[in-house]
Amino acid sequence: MFLLVHGLGAHSARWNFLAGHFAERGFASYAVELRGFGRTPERPRGHIGSFRVWDRDILELGDIARRENPGKKIFLLGESLGGLLAFNLACRNADKFAGQVLIAPSFKNGMKFPLSAYVKLVLLLLFNPTLMVDVPFTSEMVTRDPDYLSVMNASPDEIRVASLKCLFNFLPAQARSRRLAKKLAVPSLFLIPGVDLLVDERAGRKMFQKLPLADKTLLEYPDMLHALSIDLGREKVFNDILDWVASRV
Repeated sequence: MFLLVHGLGAHSARWNFLAGHFAERGFASYAVELRGFGRTPERPRGHIGSFRVWDRDILELGDIARRENPGKKIFLLGESLGGLLAFNLACRNADKFAGQVLIAPSFKNGMKFPLSAYVKLVLLLLFNPTLMVDVPFTSEMVTRDPDYLSVMNASPDEIRVASLKCLFNFLPAQARSRRLAKKLAVPSLFLIPGVDLLVDERAGRKMFQKLPLADKTLLEYPDMLHALSIDLGREKVFNDILDWVASRV
């Protein structure tokens, strides 16, 4: 059983390919919709006061999954921002998860924000934390699938803005991940794309190398873009995940 956490600007429907593939092979999936994104009612869209709110929602959904599937192991799976959230949760809640799968985890930003965004962050964060700034990525930067590109570009659930507070929250979360890494006791699978314009993939490799963990695996996909779950070639990624999970259920 999988607990799925999407990334910045994304939404739970992004998991349709992965969840469908897993369901055909007997694995249930529960996907959280991060508040401020997708079809959650919180406004303004793209804003969250604290990542701790998301942490609580993810853990609560995990509790629901356990009640509905007694005795089943749960694997935490996050992509991009979701990978960062999953990592920090797994470090603090080893008893709740049988393993974690991190797709292009956002341990360090790779997007090229304009100087004006940094100026706003420094000068206006305290006075206007809900002020929105453009997040500099396009659908074409995350998938090469022409059919899904059309779906993404037509979807009102795809968001390309975030509040100053939401973006600022990345910094303590990323710093926290470096401190928590030494506590990680959960089997971990890192999946790293070869062409990532949103996340600095070097930080993912560095984090993997420093983990004092016996059960850890890193797989790389040289030709794939950031969002492995929706890119061309995703079926291999899904099968690699299931192969890794098979010996741990």
